[in-house]
Amino acid sequence: MQDVYPSRHADVAEFMPRLDLVVHSEWSEGAPLSREQTERFDRDGFLVLEDIFSDAEVTFLQREAGKLLADPQALEDETVITEPGGKEVRSIFKIHAQSDVIGRLAADSRLAGVAQFLLGDRVYIHQSRLNYKPGFTGKEFFWHSDFETWHVEDGMPRMRALSMSVLLAENTPDNGPLMLIPGSHKAFLTCIGETPDDHYRQSLKKQEYGVPDEDSLAELAHKHGIVAPTGKPGSVVIFDCNTMHGSNGNITPFPRANAFMVYNAVSNRLVAPFGVDKPRPEFIAARGEPAAITPRTGLLMEEALA
Repeated sequence: MQDVYPSRHADVAEFMPRLDLVVHSEWSEGAPLSREQTERFDRDGFLVLEDIFSDAEVTFLQREAGKLLADPQALEDETVITEPGGKEVRSIFKIHAQSDVIGRLAADSRLAGVAQFLLGDRVYIHQSRLNYKPGFTGKEFFWHSDFETWHVEDGMPRMRALSMSVLLAENTPDNGPLMLIPGSHKAFLTCIGETPDDHYRQSLKKQEYGVPDEDSLAELAHKHGIVAPTGKPGSVVIFDCNTMHGSNGNITPFPRANAFMVYNAVSNRLVAPFGVDKPRPEFIAARGEPAAITPRTGLLMEEALA
């Protein structure tokens, strides 16, 4: 397959034109988003949804996240990622397959239905994780475009995927919230440096390859600005696979947590990686025949364990 988004091949970074749509469906009255929300996602590359889960559902999700974080030994060992230089849990991957509650959340029509609309196709979970940024010790996530890594290291052919972050704790301006550069999704920024073997073992703790150069980042930030959506538990931040994003460390006593799902279009299933010889493991990037989601309705606590 032709590589239409080559990266990590040259000594100088380059902005390349985006060759794919952002919103793949025509808006209509029956769409799960308003026309204004759809246009905003297309323009900015992200969208914040509030008050789509009830207080009881949010409490249900928080309780499940607490159980998972309290007993990481009960989970598949390789899926539990600790902070660099520490023992605190940073992320738990493949969480939708290790928790019936998170699996039900991933299939919820309020998320999966929106993903189907924006991507214009049936969808499946490319990656899921529980992100936890503990108070005082939670480290930063450096700026990056997810698609660059998914393309180079996983073999995602085109920009037809998106992420949804369900906030499980209040995200404030101070505790390391997600930061995004609106409009950055409209161009593909290549990265510099040949990818080491088994790069994922280090990158899940601290990414050093597949990160943009500082001059290009400064150009994007000066052109588009930086936003840091905050919100109460239960809010959902949706962002395009190519939107530049990152987060600061958390030096407050208030932890930050979110359930994170990546939806990919079934027609955009992974092929051989475009920049490495060996693809990343299945727990990071689902390969093989996609298991398309059938969106489910109803309250999470009524459906999760049914």
